Amino acid sequence: MGFVTAPDGAQIHYKDWGEGRPVVLSHGWPLHADSWEAQQLLLAGNGYRAIAHDRRGHGSSTQTWHGNDMDTYAADLAALLEALDLHDVTLVGFSTGGGEVTRYIGRYGTERVAQLVLVSAVPPLMVRRDDNPGGVPVEVFDGIRAGSVADRSQLYRDLADGPFFGHNREGANVSEGIRRAFWLQSMACGARNAYECIRAFSETDFRADLAAVDVPTLVIHGDDDQVVPFEVGGQASAALVADAKLLVYPGAPHGITDTHKDQLGADLLAFLGEVAG
Repeated sequence: MGFVTAPDGAQIHYKDWGEGRPVVLSHGWPLHADSWEAQQLLLAGNGYRAIAHDRRGHGSSTQTWHGNDMDTYAADLAALLEALDLHDVTLVGFSTGGGEVTRYIGRYGTERVAQLVLVSAVPPLMVRRDDNPGGVPVEVFDGIRAGSVADRSQLYRDLADGPFFGHNREGANVSEGIRRAFWLQSMACGARNAYECIRAFSETDFRADLAAVDVPTLVIHGDDDQVVPFEVGGQASAALVADAKLLVYPGAPHGITDTHKDQLGADLLAFLGEVAG
């Protein structure tokens, strides 16, 4: 474990496990690097260098007052890749992290990048607008903001016990441990950082960033995702990236890094195996 200093002095915490070709994992809102632990263990145990960082304001990284936006998140990711001198990287982004890695490519290109993986990711654009009529109404995000101000601890419990893991679906069996781990990680996020990140993940337009992707890309999404609907996220992103491979998990919720970790792990290893080295 260590820290990288971002351009504005913020300290970005990361966990660096294993040896081999690097895989950099970017987490969802309002979690931190520990949300990737199952995938990090799997990747490091199969000959890869698995690196997961805490986005600024999240986990053990600096809770900055400013910079809670996708351009700054991408700059922090660039600082991490440069400080560790990483090349031939597979970037893997879950949910908000999918926006971070996509914006990174849009701003910094793919000189260091060999592959891209988007998991339950927010691109290309979540919020409904005139030019995005199929998006999610802004009132949904306004409700999340209101919950974040009124009682964010309860908001996180409600998300974990409901739509995030699909625990509100008939027959769902998501352990209390998984749901409480979501709450615990979420409470480690700074209150302002978590609040401002809602706008970052919901209103940032990644369509131009996706058009700039020129490396092999895997898009994975559950078709019962109640947080980032499949049609808004994975299906739309795959259509914008040349030759992207789309894997749909039938009946799967948003939090497939936990609920479908074995399937996700197998799919990640298969995709990584398509690159020699």
